[in-house]
Amino acid sequence: MSDHAGDDREFSQSGTLRDGTPVTIRAMRPDDRERLVAAFGKLDSETIYTRFFSPRREIPERALERIAEIDFEHLAGLVVTLSSDGEETVIASATYVGSTAADGAKVAEVAFTVEEDYQGQGLARQLLGALTTLARRHGIARFEAEVLSSNAPMLAVFQRCGMPMRRRSESGVVHLTLDLAPPGA
Repeated sequence: MSDHAGDDREFSQSGTLRDGTPVTIRAMRPDDRERLVAAFGKLDSETIYTRFFSPRREIPERALERIAEIDFEHLAGLVVTLSSDGEETVIASATYVGSTAADGAKVAEVAFTVEEDYQGQGLARQLLGALTTLARRHGIARFEAEVLSSNAPMLAVFQRCGMPMRRRSESGVVHLTLDLAPPGA
């Protein structure tokens, strides 16, 4: 794993699914466009709705265009890939989009997508950990997330992450705020 903020577009670390399958967690790259389109095409409609809060037939074009804008200060994107015969297949992704809060702190909204065959394998937890490390390096103080109240697995990932968290519910959506201050800070 890279330890320098300037290298974060080269971020890559090895991971393991709960079933022992090795994966790579790495920064999204412009050449991931087709892999991301293929991954989206494999998602069930329920997973798409859970991620975007609306039905979609294809990944939003703007999301694909933004891959080139990843700088980990304002925008971050990670993918989880499986390798087979020299080819990578995207099985999960996570993003954060940074902004400045009313109190002047840098905050970022996080979102995750995990292909159904790999849900329950610890990928969201690993992605949250990697995003947290990267966000802290770039001065982001808090993560924010909106999760459908019916998405118990994702709510559990946040609940178990060990970071101080505030939550409020409104119209079937749980709004979460996670404090990214390092332990002991």
